Amino acid sequence: MDAHDHGPAGETPADPVLAVKVLTVSDGVVHGVREDRSGAALVALCNAQGWHVADTAVTADGIDEVAGALQRLADGFHGLIVTTGGTGFGPRDLTPEGTLAVLGRQAPGLAEAMRLVNPLGRLSRGVAGTLGTALVVNTPGSARGCVECLEAVADVVPHAVRLLVDNADPHPSGEGSGGSHG
Repeated sequence: MDAHDHGPAGETPADPVLAVKVLTVSDGVVHGVREDRSGAALVALCNAQGWHVADTAVTADGIDEVAGALQRLADGFHGLIVTTGGTGFGPRDLTPEGTLAVLGRQAPGLAEAMRLVNPLGRLSRGVAGTLGTALVVNTPGSARGCVECLEAVADVVPHAVRLLVDNADPHPSGEGSGGSHG
């Protein structure tokens, strides 16, 4: 039995359709002086994956702003929240700090996988983790970078989100869940 062949008959890793919310973190986009290319790129990628984009939002940079926006997006939501922007070294790049302020548990393997897709990924301070029944991942603010990072984890994200509400053993045949490897 393959690790993805559990659950009701006919279920595949893409079933049910993953719900996604995209949060763009950018002072420039909030003030209307910059186009939201990275948010649009993430929406296009999610649609191409067959995922349902339930909402998009924009917030200014800053710990409190990011934390508040994430809490609003996660309220009653079961799915993926992907942020774009604010993960670098600039003085206003505080998305990871805002995210960490509200995460229940971190998922460092996802953040590490996203950093490995491109040499510039080593400059990303993005984090990933859970907020209620939502999985949150931070991606860079460039259209190319955010797409590369989300693509790096797209194969496991639907499974991770399902595990947030599925208390049954996802690997009844004794296969490892990944949790025992770290």
